[in-house]
Formats: sequence, structure tokens, C-alpha cells
Amino acid sequence: MQQQQQHRRMFTAALLALVFILAAVSTTEAGKKEKPEKKAKKSDCGEWQWSVCVPTNGDCGLGTREGTRTGAECKQTTKTQKCKIPCNWKKQFGAECKYQFQAWGECDLNTALKTRTGNLKRALHNADCQKTVTISKPCGKLTKPKPQGKFHLLKAA
Repeated sequence: MQQQQQHRRMFTAALLALVFILAAVSTTEAGKKEKPEKKAKKSDCGEWQWSVCVPTNGDCGLGTREGTRTGAECKQTTKTQKCKIPCNWKKQFGAECKYQFQAWGECDLNTALKTRTGNLKRALHNADCQKTVTISKPCGKLTKPKPQGKFHLLKAA
């Protein structure tokens, strides 16, 4: 009988401890103030406008670009950003514009040029690129038919 009373006391003590712990946790949770979500700042700052990438050395490789934006309450209105101009891109269409070119066309005998068209594949840093471009180059050596008369004369002699 005494053993049963001891078990009841232990059970009661454990139950009280559990109730106390739960009450402490709920009080702690209730005491925490819910943080109001940060309000999105309404800014009168404009969008960043970026200059073209200017290489540090030569006409390609690492360089910098300048960014500006307007707004009365903007903390920052200018900044400099590192950039890179790939050295294998066609610079004549803008160093930040990458085009996918078709095969070279037939040689135009009137102009001695052949042309091909390229479609915009990628523009770095939101560069202002043309959608399609056309390039021309000299046809190279035009093979003219050799006169057969001299060859026959050499063979006959």
C-alpha cells in the first residue's frame, strides 16, 4: 500500500512537472511579440542605367561599367561594376552582343562579296543589341577558267 502511494506521488509530481513545462513554453511563446513584416520601402529611385563595358586593356577582357539612377531620396545614384567583354565576339555589333550566324552565302560576282546574317543569341548586361545583323567579306580568290589553248600548245610541242 505504501508502495502504491509512492507511485502516485511520483506520477503526480511528473504530471505537475509536465504541466509546469508546458505552461512555461506557452508563456514564452505568448510573450514574444510577432514582428511585423518589413514594409517594402516605396522608393522614388529610378532603374539603374548602365554604360557599355570599357575594357581595362585593349578591346576585350576585364573592364568596368558605370551605373546611374535618379531619385531625390536615393542613397546611391552612381556605382561602378566589373564586367568582361569576351574576346571572341564580333566587336563591330557591340562588344556585349552575341550572334548566331548562318553559313556564308554565294559570292556576288558584281560586288565580289559574300554575306551572312546573324540572329541575336545573347546580350550581356541588358545591352541594347540589334535583333539581326548582316556582315560581308571579300569572296577570296575567284577561280577563273584557264585558257585551254596554251596548255594544248605545250603538250603538242
